[in-house]
Amino acid sequence: MCGTTLTAAPVPAVLLNSGATMPSVGLGTYEIPDAQAESVIRWAARIGYRLIDTAASYGNERGVGAGIRAADVPREDFFVVTKIRGRDHGYDATARALEASLDRLGLDYLDLFLIHWPLPRQDRYVDTWRAMAKLSANGLVKSIGVSNFTPAHLDRLEQETGIVPAVNQVQINPRLAQTAWREHAADRGIVLQSWGPLGHGGSLLQDPVVEGIADFHGKTAGQAVLRWHLDNGLVPIPKTKRPSRLAENLGVFDFHLTSDDHRELELLDGAQSAMDPDTYEEF
Repeated sequence: MCGTTLTAAPVPAVLLNSGATMPSVGLGTYEIPDAQAESVIRWAARIGYRLIDTAASYGNERGVGAGIRAADVPREDFFVVTKIRGRDHGYDATARALEASLDRLGLDYLDLFLIHWPLPRQDRYVDTWRAMAKLSANGLVKSIGVSNFTPAHLDRLEQETGIVPAVNQVQINPRLAQTAWREHAADRGIVLQSWGPLGHGGSLLQDPVVEGIADFHGKTAGQAVLRWHLDNGLVPIPKTKRPSRLAENLGVFDFHLTSDDHRELELLDGAQSAMDPDTYEEF
């Protein structure tokens, strides 16, 4: 199968409503151990990754930060994302959480700070959002956003603060297309980052529809799925530790899916269920 070289095309950027630009494909670091994160980030930077996504709850901010500092890339060329965990929700706690994340990362500022989960039963995400807006105004964060927020949660943020997130990081792939969420985001100028963009357990990449589309374009199944995200205006952040897969995931800028491809992939929607942000709790 074609597409698994170690040279990557330059990664185009997308414009956020904050005025910042963000690479259109990034590296997710969920389940990359802290001890391995430095070497993974250094290799990823070498082949072209600039968007690096982590979270306080991942337990690898120190390794991610070490990799960023060790890379032969200026800090300002990276787009670094981390997320506030549930136990740190609240106006005063948010500033302390950012300080702790920056200390672990060894950085002076973040490019994007996200609320990891809304935790509506706790009901502190609006106060957390107000604190994040202040941190952004003070220059510690370039852009602010959320993760796993439903349209209803987003509407509440806008109604109570007047501030629309730059990004919502959402579980999306062709089997979980989240069409209503995508339409809501497009109406409000919110960029959606796709977590779990290749599905879970590998079954999506073995689907005959996906494999057929990949073969037609001379690409891997993973590349075909990542192209689906890009064609739909989404920013995928696939996670991997393997150098060959890191390179493969950037080899997606020299082709587009056809309208027939998209119609076939639309038929896969509904085959995967989502984690429910109204009930899921992460502390």
